[in-house]
Amino acid sequence: MIYVSHVLPVNNNDNTPLTRAQLWDGLVMKANNALPFVAAMSDCTVTDRISDTVFDRDIVVRGQASTERITLQEPKRVVFTRIAGSVLGTITNEIEGDDDDLRLRFSFALVVTDVEPGSAEEAAYAEGMKSDYLKAVGSTIAATRQMTETPTA
Repeated sequence: MIYVSHVLPVNNNDNTPLTRAQLWDGLVMKANNALPFVAAMSDCTVTDRISDTVFDRDIVVRGQASTERITLQEPKRVVFTRIAGSVLGTITNEIEGDDDDLRLRFSFALVVTDVEPGSAEEAAYAEGMKSDYLKAVGSTIAATRQMTETPTA
């Protein structure tokens, strides 16, 4: 099993600060369509709306197709549970701290079904996944900030 957890600060002195509500809105956007946020993803299609807070989507990441069940736990956490594909497990995006010290944690616990546990191949997959997710979390924060700075007509 691959397990990674990392926290990124959301606000710093160089940018317009985001509130928890604004960050939550960005996470919901990413859950519904991750293509603008995850460079390694080439397809993201919502396939089944189970409720207002639970839905399934088909994705393709680095050429590998998967199905994820998304659970929105407003206003704190989005859980992506891989329910089909060669990589199974859970990915979580969690808002931590208050508006003065807002942070976004991503964690994943995944099993690559066709790779030997503890192998160099599994370690390489884990590093690629961590890199992709660091970029995705950073782009989620940046895109959310840009939305809040752009006036609507």
